[in-house]
Amino acid sequence: MKSHIAKITSLGLVAVALTLAPTISRAQDDSTNTPSATPKKHNNGGYIPFQGTVAAVDAGAETLTVGKLTINITSSTKILNFTNNSPATLSDVAVGGHVSGSYTKDADGKLNAHSLHIGTKAKAAKAKKKKAAPSSDTSTNSVPN
Repeated sequence: MKSHIAKITSLGLVAVALTLAPTISRAQDDSTNTPSATPKKHNNGGYIPFQGTVAAVDAGAETLTVGKLTINITSSTKILNFTNNSPATLSDVAVGGHVSGSYTKDADGKLNAHSLHIGTKAKAAKAKKKKAAPSSDTSTNSVPN
């Protein structure tokens, strides 16, 4: 009887040890728990995304203000009108309009636009129209009125 109890106790201790072993080894692995000293770069080549309503446009300085960001438009900035998927220029940007895109921050702290999208995607606008409720004079049934 004593040997039977000893076997059950030893098997129980082995089971507990096997259960706790992965937990203890993970707690000792500090390489996954320490934050990196350098900030993470974005997956899109270091470009920082932005979007919002245009607060100001300065054609002379070639800048636009979105929220608290003043973004420089450079000769390499890719500007696209999202409404009709056509190329655009800074003169197409209107105060109060929606823009999105990405930028980089240079050594002087200036924000230089990599891409600028004016308006919203055409597909999104079409999807919103499809979701709109039908008017009262149309029928959703296949039987004519």
